[in-house]
Amino acid sequence: MSTSLRFSVIALATAALLQGCATSPIATSGQYPTLDGAKPMVIGHRGASGYLPEHTLAAYKMAIEQGADFVEPDLVVTKDGHLVARHEPNITATTDVSTRAEFASRKTTRMVDGVNETGWFVTDFTLAELRTLRAKQTNAARDKSHDGQFQIPTFREILDLAKAESARTGRTIGVYPETKHPSYHVQEGLLIEPRLLSMLAEYGYTKKDSPVIIQSFEVFNLQELRGKTQVRLVQLIDGDDVDSKGNVTLVAPFDKPYDFALTKDRRNFKDMLTPKGLAEIRTYADGIGPWKPYLASAAHVLGTDGKPKDLNGDGKISDADRVALPPTDVVKNAHAAGLFVHTFTFRSEAPGLLSDYKGDPKAEYKRFYTLGVDGVFSDFPDTAVSAR
Repeated sequence: MSTSLRFSVIALATAALLQGCATSPIATSGQYPTLDGAKPMVIGHRGASGYLPEHTLAAYKMAIEQGADFVEPDLVVTKDGHLVARHEPNITATTDVSTRAEFASRKTTRMVDGVNETGWFVTDFTLAELRTLRAKQTNAARDKSHDGQFQIPTFREILDLAKAESARTGRTIGVYPETKHPSYHVQEGLLIEPRLLSMLAEYGYTKKDSPVIIQSFEVFNLQELRGKTQVRLVQLIDGDDVDSKGNVTLVAPFDKPYDFALTKDRRNFKDMLTPKGLAEIRTYADGIGPWKPYLASAAHVLGTDGKPKDLNGDGKISDADRVALPPTDVVKNAHAAGLFVHTFTFRSEAPGLLSDYKGDPKAEYKRFYTLGVDGVFSDFPDTAVSAR
């Protein structure tokens, strides 16, 4: 039997085994295999971004209505120092700014995390100017009928929404801000962290049990935050892609936290997920937010020519043509280090669902809930909640 065929047989057998696990009860004792035994948290990733333009009050409110425990705003800073929610400092893809003649001269090229980007940047706009823009759906496969309807929200508005919705629903709605590109904001003289801590203090969110979790892909800002606040902190762990055998690939400068790149630190994201790396993270953070292939990856089935097979016959090679591989020890090792695990990102579109799931996005959630993750970032919070 050729190596490629042998791999295909093993992969298919593994997939069958894992499919059975994915649909089995999470725990016979009635508890979840999470760090504390509580049910896994559902985090509305940029709000209910599968349905509405991301990072809008409407998207956050929909996520809450769908049962999300937390909503996740990515935070960037305006020219006049206000915290607002956008996925990146570059707002070209997420707003209608490119169609606004009055801002044509603001188009520029800036370096963000070692890469030159051309477009319009939050740091060149006042809050008043940003409020004249409207958000749009960035995913071409999703409903764009709501484009142009919603403003860019401030962080204060998001906190107020969570507080009001907590009172309305009778359950605590948390806010899970990400400090977006901290090194870029340092370069621009518009630091995120002091503004974030100041606003959280206004709302009394200063303790570990406060309904706030701060996350970052960088390290040094989290280490500094640890000395200034008791709120929970999360170290995010990124990756570039997944090869046909299911290995996470890393490409510089995105192979490591960007502050590591600036300081010539040779460690990468994979190093941070070793027992040694996790122990170091525990010195300043309460949890990790790894890309989900680090926890349970998937491989393409290779043909005799060594190329991936089109398992679903749609003429394209995607994640839908992959089969599940056995989980790694990352969740187990993180829990052993005392770290909770919130993994990203869960979506419902068919091309992103493994062949094992047979088109059912709930099967993916169940697989990761069974694995013991403590929370999931989801574009479709209603599906994540119904799968628990």
